[in-house]
This record gives sequence, C-alpha cells and structure tokens, in this order.
Amino acid sequence: MTFHREGYLTIALGVLGTTLLEFGNYLLLEATGWTWLFWLLTVGLAVLLYLIIQFFRIPKRDCIAGERDIMCPADGKVVVIEEVEETEYFKDRRIQVSVFMSPLNVHANYNPISGLVKYVKYHPGLFLVAWHPKSSTDNERSTMVIEHQSGKEILFRQVAGALARRICYYIQTNQQVQVGEEFGFIKFGSRIDLYLPLDSKLNVKIGDVVKAKLTKIGELN
Repeated sequence: MTFHREGYLTIALGVLGTTLLEFGNYLLLEATGWTWLFWLLTVGLAVLLYLIIQFFRIPKRDCIAGERDIMCPADGKVVVIEEVEETEYFKDRRIQVSVFMSPLNVHANYNPISGLVKYVKYHPGLFLVAWHPKSSTDNERSTMVIEHQSGKEILFRQVAGALARRICYYIQTNQQVQVGEEFGFIKFGSRIDLYLPLDSKLNVKIGDVVKAKLTKIGELN
C-alpha cells in the first residue's frame, strides 16, 4: 500500500501539528501532574493523525475487466440507482448510479471504462452534504465523459460534499484512457455519479458496498 501524492503536504502538516500539540500537552499536563488527561489527549491526537494518514492510502489492486464492463470508479456505498434526465451533456434520459464515499474510504477515483475522453468540465459551487438531492447539480463538481469503442458514452461526475473542499482530476479531452487508470481524487468525503445508457445491464443495487477497480457496476449493451 502507498499514499497518494495529494496527501503528502497534508500528512506532513498533520505530523508536525500533532507533534507540537503533543509537546504542549506534555508541558501543560504531564509535567504538572494531570497524567490521566495527558494520556487521554495523547490517544486522541494519535487517532486524529491515523485518520489523516489512512485517508490518503492507495491499496494495490489489479483491475480485471471485460471489454464492455463498467467498473466502479470509487470505494463507497451505492446510494442512488434511478432513471433521470441528464441536463449537462446528454440532455436525455440516463441511468444514474451514485457511490457515496465516507471519510474512511479510499478517495482515489478511477476510469469506469476504456475509451476516448470527449468532455471535461469543472463547476464551482456549494458544499451541501453529499447525499443531498441537489448536490449533483449545485455543489462544486467536475464532469467527464468517455466514449467507448462501441460508440456508447458514459458520463461520470465528482461531487464535493460538506467536508470535501478540493476536487482533483487529471484527464483531458481527446485523451485515450484505460479502465482502472486513476483520473482524480477528492479530499475528505464525497460522491461519484455515473450516468449510463438506459439499456445498460446493472450488477449492483442500492446499499451495496463497492470497491474501486474491483466491483463491476454493470455492462454496456
């Protein structure tokens, strides 16, 4: 397991900050006889540092996908499966599948299919909680579309949440990409929305816990 490059500065600041706080904790409490409170705060600081470090972990995984498989782009839980009107790019009916990522999930994001990147756009916006119905359209977000070799297209969208204050993406229009390659990262809790053709076969249901690069969301028809 490695750590994501987006986390290097945050981890370094976390280590520095907890070290300084622990030093102050020692001077104010341990050295003055408040041993029980010193150890309580020490454990709290250790847990905080652990949570910061584990957030940026990148486990080693191999993505094994069939030619028409749609692979999960993020770790998390399936919270939405419904037919909706996609208004930004397709402007028609699509199947929306949304994966909610808690702060405890791995937050690197991966291409759900192989193909040509047709559209990339960043939208500034609000920071509503990620499960809010309007988060997909009102929150800070980035939208990407990949055209499969079959000619079918999939739109996927990184959506910021109440804690997620930075969306990172690395792909560009007219770039050829492979399924399972990293396309982005979201810091501290959010969601990914996928918009699939109506005739797609789904392999997940609401409530399923899914893994990026490992779980098959469905198949293109």
